[in-house]
Amino acid sequence: MREITLDNLDDIARGAGILGTGGGGDPYIGKLLAREAIRAHGPVRVVPIDAVDADATVVPISGMGAPTVLLERVPNGREDLAALRALERHLGRRATHLTALEVGGVNSMLPIACAARAGLPLVDGDAMGRAFPEAQMVLPGLAGITNSPMALADDKGNTVIVEAVDNHAAERIARAVCVELGCQISCADTVLRGDQLADGLVPATLTLAGRLGAVVRDARAAHGDPVAAARSTLDGIPLLTGKVVDVVRRTEGGFARGHARVEGTRGDAGRVLELGFQNEHLLATRDGVTVATTPDLICVLDSETGDPVTTEGLRYGLRVSVIAARCDPRWITEEGLALAGPRYFGYEVDYLPFGSAAP
Repeated sequence: MREITLDNLDDIARGAGILGTGGGGDPYIGKLLAREAIRAHGPVRVVPIDAVDADATVVPISGMGAPTVLLERVPNGREDLAALRALERHLGRRATHLTALEVGGVNSMLPIACAARAGLPLVDGDAMGRAFPEAQMVLPGLAGITNSPMALADDKGNTVIVEAVDNHAAERIARAVCVELGCQISCADTVLRGDQLADGLVPATLTLAGRLGAVVRDARAAHGDPVAAARSTLDGIPLLTGKVVDVVRRTEGGFARGHARVEGTRGDAGRVLELGFQNEHLLATRDGVTVATTPDLICVLDSETGDPVTTEGLRYGLRVSVIAARCDPRWITEEGLALAGPRYFGYEVDYLPFGSAAP
């Protein structure tokens, strides 16, 4: 992918929504913001990791807050650039490139919108390879890179700089600020040099999102199976196809937490899948047996269209297909699992190696 235009934006948003594992915020809202920014300022140039100079200043852009709040409190489109400018003032230098903190939902779109407004190139990659609910759950943290200073901005024009003793402390402080500012803010943080990108980013995830969205679109146009197309592109495995029969969801501490129950249909009739989530899907249990866990990707798609279904979009009666895909291998190290494995989130299960559950 060399640039992001109005022609490929829909595919990127759809694919990023799938990669977001139910979280990252509604990609439709982010797509609208990115579309208006591209219309006003032109296409966004995309560069691969290995084309970035070693001394470049690369700034990840993201949103923080509960996805449920995003549905009612839509960003005005200025928060991300305000966060970037506040961070640049604090650093005493300008960003040379932007990138995504996570390739998920609205958080894949905000960096595109910000890059268009700032006139900066966007690095083809992200710091997670999916979406995670907390700011310290990034690959740069595993590489010893701090997420401070963090610049936070809300829709009223307020900005806050967070300088913390470690990445977990930065998350706690930023989350408290986020709650105080209405559970929806934009962030610029986890500054990377060009020579840190290989260790700190999952490469080519914007390209993957675009390809994933395109195969779903093409399968739908050909009256094929868009879910199978997405699963094949991700080299994923099916967990269950069925109907959502129960969702329990609450907004708490700046997160959307809860669980959902899906009863099987078609070849899965008689089976039940339980999903646990904190912004993102973190645990899948089928007929009482764990079949997928974080940090692997648990993705919920509309069975007919292949479109991603976010955790805040889950509702009774939806026909969905749930698939799992492999995470970046750095997440299944001892350090990675301590940061984003199931026990971190309070689930009393160990990480289940991808594909090891009975079909």
